[in-house]
Amino acid sequence: MKQTLHSDRRRFIKSSLGAAGALWAGPQILRAETLGNANKAGANSRIGMGFIGMGLQADGHVRSFPGIQNVQPIAICDVRETHRKKAIDTLAGMGHKDIFATGNFEELIARTDIDAVCIVTPDHWHAAMALAAMKAGKDVYVEKPMTLTIEEGKALVAAEKKYGRILQVGSQQRSSVHFRIAANLVRNGLIGDIKEIYCQLGEFPQPPAQEKIIPVPAGFDYDRWLGPTPFFEHSENRVLGNFGGGWRCYWEYGSRKFGDWGAHHFDIVQWALDRDNTGPVEFIPKGFEGAEWDHYRYADGITIWRDRKPDNGHMIRFIGSKGEVLVSRGKIATSPKELVRHKFGPNDVQVYESMDHRKNFIESIVSRKPTICPATVGHRTGTICQLSGIAHRLARPLKWDPVAEQIVGDDEAKAMQDRPRRQGYEMPAV
Repeated sequence: MKQTLHSDRRRFIKSSLGAAGALWAGPQILRAETLGNANKAGANSRIGMGFIGMGLQADGHVRSFPGIQNVQPIAICDVRETHRKKAIDTLAGMGHKDIFATGNFEELIARTDIDAVCIVTPDHWHAAMALAAMKAGKDVYVEKPMTLTIEEGKALVAAEKKYGRILQVGSQQRSSVHFRIAANLVRNGLIGDIKEIYCQLGEFPQPPAQEKIIPVPAGFDYDRWLGPTPFFEHSENRVLGNFGGGWRCYWEYGSRKFGDWGAHHFDIVQWALDRDNTGPVEFIPKGFEGAEWDHYRYADGITIWRDRKPDNGHMIRFIGSKGEVLVSRGKIATSPKELVRHKFGPNDVQVYESMDHRKNFIESIVSRKPTICPATVGHRTGTICQLSGIAHRLARPLKWDPVAEQIVGDDEAKAMQDRPRRQGYEMPAV
């Protein structure tokens, strides 16, 4: 039975954790409130954590977050009974017993012993869950892309500010040393003026032309999995968690490769160009007037190409007037070659340094300082992914005003900045 996101339930708006110095785990689990100060995490206090969405991507989070000092797993949520059981078994194997399990995320975020939630569902559920969690006084780690639509992104930015919450988008490349070096090299002008950037996203297969409709398995709340999206009869491929396809192939649940790898690489482009508070102005789809690649352009003419070759063996290729920076997961190269060994001095630009994306989130919960990828950053990157997808689907260019955050001169495209939601799965108000 569906439950509206506006269902009557108690909201526990807890005070923010204050600066607490170094993170360390005490001998017993004591809440900050128990220690007599709800505004400051005590030395023996731990951060109670809930996990929503127990599919493929979630496994790494479930195994890693509890290994960080001060983090105590409390609850898990998934619409599949089999996924809940697997997560419980995983945590039990790590020594964590008595984990609360539910198929309704509202039950999880209503718990007073949960301080933070990790959201690892398909993209179409990110925004509603993250917003509801922030309203309930929780800090949020949400996988990339942060939202399914542009208007959802605006809502999360507003909620992060209104409720004073800490949010981390799972764009973990920002916590990679190679991407950080690349951003610093570009920011400091060491390859001159940037002319163009190549980003390799790859391709997803199209969904089957004829879906094989099969009964919904026992223990799977399929209607709730669909949530705000249009109703379709159940098929295995539609709900399949698969990094090479499955639900990621459908526009209903994401932005295909734009929202998959684009959310990673376009994010690094924004970071390296120092444009986290703005965005491009034009989006041109592949095929329009002979365009060989999907691409977008900033007001100063810098153009970002999807899947343009040659990539020279790297995921992102920054091309400047004096050289190049090429970067991928686990490797970086430059032209000239010696540039990669450049030593930055105190007067050079240095981007936000995070050595571990999950730890950065936990440290920010304690310090109440922004994460390396807060809602404002996740929204701007997500907007690029979503606008690229809209231009691609309409097969025509889009003009974008990054200040007003509106599509210009195309009412049909502008209407796609948001999507209709099924009754019973409305977006919570900020």
